[in-house]
Formats: sequence, C-alpha cells, structure tokens
Amino acid sequence: MSRKISVTGHTSIDYLLTVESMAGPDQSAPVFVCETQYGGGAANVAVAIARLGGDVELISPVGRDFESSGYRFWLESFGIDLSKLYHLEGETLSKAFVITDSLSSQTTYFYWGAAAKLAELAPPKAEFVHMVTADCRFNEKMSHIADFVSFDPGQDLVTYQREPLNTILENTNILFSNRHEIQKVTEISGKTFEELRNSIGLIIVTCDKEGSVLYENNGGEKKETKIPAVWAESADPTGAGDAYKAGFLVSLIKGCPPEICCRVGSVTASFVVEKIGCQTNLPDWKRMKERYVQYFPASDLERF
Repeated sequence: MSRKISVTGHTSIDYLLTVESMAGPDQSAPVFVCETQYGGGAANVAVAIARLGGDVELISPVGRDFESSGYRFWLESFGIDLSKLYHLEGETLSKAFVITDSLSSQTTYFYWGAAAKLAELAPPKAEFVHMVTADCRFNEKMSHIADFVSFDPGQDLVTYQREPLNTILENTNILFSNRHEIQKVTEISGKTFEELRNSIGLIIVTCDKEGSVLYENNGGEKKETKIPAVWAESADPTGAGDAYKAGFLVSLIKGCPPEICCRVGSVTASFVVEKIGCQTNLPDWKRMKERYVQYFPASDLERF
C-alpha cells in the first residue's frame, strides 16, 4: 500500500455563522458568531493527515485568490504536496457558508468557484486516493486510474447521477458516509445496502454523537462493529467528519486494523469540535494518542 495519500476535492474559504435558530422563508435571524476560516473537504482532510504525520498531496482546483488569501502559505506550512493543484486564474476559490444553530444542526450554501471546472479536468495518476465530495464525473475518472480508492460522497451527493456513481462504487475499496448520505447512495445507485456490503471491503457509517459503525467484508466474511464517539465540549461541529477520515486513513497506512482506525478517527474528530474552524485544532499523532488511551486500550497503538 502506498505511503502517500492523494486527496481530491474542494479547497475553499468557509464562512461559519452561528445562530439561535434557522430562519424560515421570508424571515431573518441574528448571527451571534461570524468566522472566516480555511476549509473545503479535501483541504481539511489533507491538513489533518499532515498534522498526524502522514505524507499527503492535495489534488484540487484553486482560483486567483489562492495566494492572496494566504491559503497557499497555510497549506505549505504543514508540508502538504501542492504540485498537482489546478490553478485556474479566471476563477476564485470555492466558498462555503455554513450556518449552525443552538442544537448543532447545520445548513450549508456552497459556491463552487474554481471547482465548477472539475468535470473538464483530467485527474493525475494516484496510487492511494481519498476522493472527497466533488464533481461526480471527475471522481469517476479518478476511480478508474487509482490503485486504491477511498470515497466520501458527502454533501455533493445530491448532484450525482446513477451511472457515474455506480462506476465509482465498483472501484471503491473504502466507503465513508454518514447515516443520512448512505440512504441517498442507495437511492441514486439503485443498490441495496447489502449489495454495497457485498462489493466494498470497508464501509464506515458515522452517526454523529452515537459514534460510527464499521462494516467489513473480508472475502465474504462479514463483520459489523460499533465504534463509540469520543466526547468533547463542542464549539463547532464543522469539519469533524473530515478529521475522522484523516485519522482513519493515517492509521490504515500505518498498518492498524480497521476497528482501531475507526477509533483513531473518533479521537481525531473530538479535537476539531472544540474550536471554531475545520483546521484550527487538529492534533498531531502524539497528542491524539494521549487522548486515545483515555477511551480505548493503550495496547491498540503500542506499535504505532
């Protein structure tokens, strides 16, 4: 298995708004917190992988404001390989407007910007790729040429069509989804969850505060394991899922069994929710291990 993880998808600027309750049609609501942060699913995962000590490259379209926004310098400071970025000077970075209410429910509005050109771009060869939510046609092409595919359909799943989604799923080794998205995956693909389990070796379904469920299929031998969430005082849930996937993937590259990878994902995610911003409170491997042993057996990570 390749040591370097290639991450594809969005690099964006996040505008994070906190409200008491969501406004309905023709209504307004006061905003109590307004933060501007670096974000985008692919960049979030890449930064989290780098913080945990993983070797990672980011494959993503960026616009003319990539340098002026300070985003290039920020990513380079973590040692992320940016040699395969698509620089589209006629476009701007993607923008995400994320509204979170007092119950931690979220509504997101997303401006694609440079990412709207993804369908026209040819993906580079990658050995181990994690495809974060993005254009389905780009991900379809990437799934054909990568040796090992981890796939997170995410919120862009509503834009996917059956044929390219099924092609991606046929080439997927690891499928990440939350409990809402997995239902949409089955609807769009026309496949039952059991059919997905029969064809994909690892499926991880996250369930917010209820933790996650790992579904393994090892040559027809199936196993289902529930992974508890790691509690943390939540300031902002945005980006927790990206951190979970980064923790899982870095652990997998290190040789950890899938169940331990999920546990590392849960621990990594717990750091992100403690502060506002997807990339502001990510742990390194040492800090992650210190929290890990408070919830799980220390022997899990003795070799890593």
